[in-house]
Amino acid sequence: MRKNTKRVAFASGLAVLSIVALAACSSGSTTSTPAASAGAGGIDLAAAGCPATVVIQTDWNPEAEHGHLYQLLGPNPVIDANKKSVSGPLYANGAATGVNVEIRSGGPAIGFQTATSQMYADNSITLGYVATDEAVQLSADQPTTAVFAPLDKTPLMIMWDPATYPNVKTIADLGKTGAIVRYFGGSAYMEYLTSAGILSKTQVDGSYDGTPANFVADQGKAGQQGFASAEPYQYQYEVPAWGKAVNYQTLNDAGYPVYASTVSVKTADLSKLSGCLTKLVPVLQQAEVDYFKDPKAVNTLILDLVTQFNTGWVYSQGMADYSVKTQVDTGLVGNGDNSTLGDMDTARVQKIIDLDTPIYAAGGKAVKTGLTAADIFTNQFIDTSIGMK
Repeated sequence: MRKNTKRVAFASGLAVLSIVALAACSSGSTTSTPAASAGAGGIDLAAAGCPATVVIQTDWNPEAEHGHLYQLLGPNPVIDANKKSVSGPLYANGAATGVNVEIRSGGPAIGFQTATSQMYADNSITLGYVATDEAVQLSADQPTTAVFAPLDKTPLMIMWDPATYPNVKTIADLGKTGAIVRYFGGSAYMEYLTSAGILSKTQVDGSYDGTPANFVADQGKAGQQGFASAEPYQYQYEVPAWGKAVNYQTLNDAGYPVYASTVSVKTADLSKLSGCLTKLVPVLQQAEVDYFKDPKAVNTLILDLVTQFNTGWVYSQGMADYSVKTQVDTGLVGNGDNSTLGDMDTARVQKIIDLDTPIYAAGGKAVKTGLTAADIFTNQFIDTSIGMK
C-alpha cells in the first residue's frame, strides 16, 4: 500500500457512475499491438534507441493525475484487465513514433508495492513513478533518477472540518487545537511535521486506513491525510454520511516540497537510455500539455480502465473533472517559477534530502553516502520550450 503518498480505494459508501466502455478497446486480452511505423516527419523513438515497448509503471490505479500517460495512446488501445495494463502504439502530436507504450497500474495491481521495487524486479519496465522522498529512502539500495515531474506540487494534504475548526487555515493552526490527525503510519512527511513542531507527536495517529469511516464517525473532530485533487470532492459529493466541504493545506505549502510521482529510471539505466530520453521526455511534456487542453477522451478511457480492472478503486466522471480543474487551479500542475513544464528545482530536492536523511537514519534506513540532488533527478532531457500556457 502506498501509505506514504496515497489513499486506499473507498470500496463502499461511494456512488459509482455508469460508464460506457470504449468500443475500440478489448478486455482481458494479452495480445500485443504491433508498433506502428513512425509518421513521416514525426518523432521516431525507435531510431532514438527507445525499447520496442516503453513500459511505464505507475504508483496507483488509473486516475486523472496520470492523464499525461494515457494521452500517449493512439486509437484502439489494448486493455488487459488481468494484468491491469493498457498498451498500444505510442503517439506524439497525433502520429505514431515507431514504438509501443504499455502503462501498468500500481497500488492493488502490484500488491501495494512501490514502483521502484517493481522496476528492480522486472527489467522490462522502462520508467516508473517515484516520489522524491522514496528516491531518497531507497538511494543506497535501489537508486532511481527522475527525468520528468508531471506534478509541480504534491497533492498530499491534511484536511479538517471547517465547521469544527472555523479559525484553522493551516496544518500548524490545526496543530495548535490539539486535534488528532490520522495518517498512514510510517510516512516521512509526518516525521517532518512533528520534528518541525507543526504537529505534536501526541496528536498524530498512524492508523488511517484510507476509508472515511473514522472521519465521519467522530464528526470531523480529527484531521486526516488525503489528496487535494481527490478527497475534497469525494467527501462532499460521494460520501453521503458526510456530504459537506472540507478545508485543507498541502504538504508543499506546509514546508515539505516533495515531488510526487516523478517519471524515473533506474540510475544505472540512465546512460544507455539517454538517446531515448532525449526524444521521449519532450513527448511526455507535450502529452501533459495536450491532456490538460482537452482531457475528455483520455478521462473516458481512464473511467473505462477503472471499470475493467475492477480493483475496488472507485472513480467517477465528477471526480475526474474535479481533479483536472483542481490540479490546474491550485498549481499542482504547471510551470512553477519559469515557463517550462516538468523540470525540477535543485533546492527543493536538496531540502527533502536534508529533511529526510536523519528521519530515515533514525528508522534504521541509511541513504546513499553523500547523497545530493544530482543523484535524485536530472533536467537534461527537458525541452525548456514546452510549458502550460
